[in-house]
Amino acid sequence: MAKILVTGGAGFIGSNLVDELINLGHKVVVIDNLSTGKKEYVNPKTEFHQVDIRDFKKIEPLFKGIDYVFHVAAFPRVQPSIENPITTNEINLNGTLNVLVAARDNRVKKVIYSASSSAYGMQEKMPLREDMSVQPLSPYGLQKYIGELYCQLFSRIYNLPTVSLRYFNVYGKRQALEGAYCLVMGIFAQQRLQGKSMTIVGDGEQRRDFTSVIDVVKANILSVESKKVGKGEVINIGRGKNYSVNELANMIGGPTKNIGPRIEPRITLADISLARKLLGWEPIIDLPVWLKEYKKEMELS
Repeated sequence: MAKILVTGGAGFIGSNLVDELINLGHKVVVIDNLSTGKKEYVNPKTEFHQVDIRDFKKIEPLFKGIDYVFHVAAFPRVQPSIENPITTNEINLNGTLNVLVAARDNRVKKVIYSASSSAYGMQEKMPLREDMSVQPLSPYGLQKYIGELYCQLFSRIYNLPTVSLRYFNVYGKRQALEGAYCLVMGIFAQQRLQGKSMTIVGDGEQRRDFTSVIDVVKANILSVESKKVGKGEVINIGRGKNYSVNELANMIGGPTKNIGPRIEPRITLADISLARKLLGWEPIIDLPVWLKEYKKEMELS
């Protein structure tokens, strides 16, 4: 079994990934400053370090003896990056550079970088393919894209194996229900729990490719196992199917109200043929099926 380091291992996606790595028998080191992650999400079988990826001197020693790195830590979401571009740049770019340098200097076998479909921005053609020109609409989208370029550069000039996974609207266990990092599904759930109407931005006909965190975790693990990746490849990780916000609200059930529109892509839909080809990955969780169980757990009726 391998010794693996996960940045952001106390967060939504990172903690789910850590749990599966532990289940597979790996030794896991977690780095998280707990700014958005939660200590209770950290698997007790891990070696946990509450440090910030912006502090190179503190994180670099933790990479010694590490076989693989999953770089999940980030200042997430679009709107917070618009409101605070300096902080998001420090975390998403300087932090990523620190992780790559530490991995390079400690001869890590492969770095798997959590990228974002936000890099695509507005596109006229669907589905979204990795060879399309990016058009990010926010500092967050731009920063996550530059992180991909850094990974490719480190693979090219330092021979550090990397792969970037572009996530599409991840949902699932431990997703945020409140705060600036909450996605539409979490917002709807929280509003329903509070007896409020679900707020739909614009006309609600914008469509999103919602992807289960279970499938995202599987893609990460396959990225380590696959011999076909490691040269800076960028790979979509989505369901390959999308739903409108109105459809999502109907699946959850309850009253709705519309609020003003904002600048955002009208549609996201992932072409996942490259993930199938390079990773042997296939998503298995579909949103309507998962939502039925989620509603029971949250007691949304």
